[in-house]
Amino acid sequence: MNGKIIDFMQWRKIAGAASIALFVLSLVFLVVRGINFGLDFTGGALIEVEYVEAAPVQEIRQTLTEAGYRDVTVQLFGSETDVMIRFQADNDPDLGNKVVDLLTASGAELELLRNEFVGPSVGEELRDKGGLGLMLALAVVLVYVAFRFQFKFGIGAVAALIHDVVIIGGIFALFQLEFDLTVLAALLAVIGYSLNDTIVVSDRIRETFQESTETDVVKLINIALTDTLSRTLITSFTTALVLIALLIFGGQMLAGFAEALLIGVVVGTYSSIYVSSNILLATNLTRQDMIPPSREEPDLTEEKPSWLQDD
Repeated sequence: MNGKIIDFMQWRKIAGAASIALFVLSLVFLVVRGINFGLDFTGGALIEVEYVEAAPVQEIRQTLTEAGYRDVTVQLFGSETDVMIRFQADNDPDLGNKVVDLLTASGAELELLRNEFVGPSVGEELRDKGGLGLMLALAVVLVYVAFRFQFKFGIGAVAALIHDVVIIGGIFALFQLEFDLTVLAALLAVIGYSLNDTIVVSDRIRETFQESTETDVVKLINIALTDTLSRTLITSFTTALVLIALLIFGGQMLAGFAEALLIGVVVGTYSSIYVSSNILLATNLTRQDMIPPSREEPDLTEEKPSWLQDD
């Protein structure tokens, strides 16, 4: 590599302590405050109405809240006249008409398009399958990275992914942000994003170990991290710009997705540099681990069998 080598690993102990502290705090928040599951998981009513003119979202939310409905979420759905309303309620086939009557009492003109109910058992099944999907994704990552690189890299990659997912969950628990299916999708996307970043770094570490004659493992990792820094920062920056735009202009329906993925990009960039690399050093990675076993050359001087010897 040409140019200055950035000594990332000089901060590895501080970064490791910070990661452990954030991880433990996130677990505490998850246990003490818990996840604020949305209607996708807890069950409730979903009603879609279409207004003749632009829908007054704040007024709709206030009207339903004053009427006694709990956890009301009102958001535009596709256009400024199409509104999606979600709230906790018992299963009532006539609930949609009751909401329409309540909203038309103020003189607004609207039409009921959809009236659905998600039961708690369906929400519980979604939650269980979502958690199973996360664990399965982590297991597949461990196997894939272990086969592609080396088992120590697999441990580092999975540790970084668990670190990212738990911290995102801890932030959502701390601020009681709504956790719905879009957030679960964001967590799976974070696993893919962070894994891609970790694989790029791991690939460069392997190449550096194989190409360099340097024996200092810390220096070799610093060289690999410096080589991939510009790629990592550019990818993270451009992804963050898109997510910020999505967070601002995407509406309430995509807010949770953008929030979770934006946190994941920041935490994932950090973990691909420090968490996975720290794990590699903790597992005593050596140059011998990166050198593929050489095939034994056949002994050409060995005497041929009698039936192969020339007459």
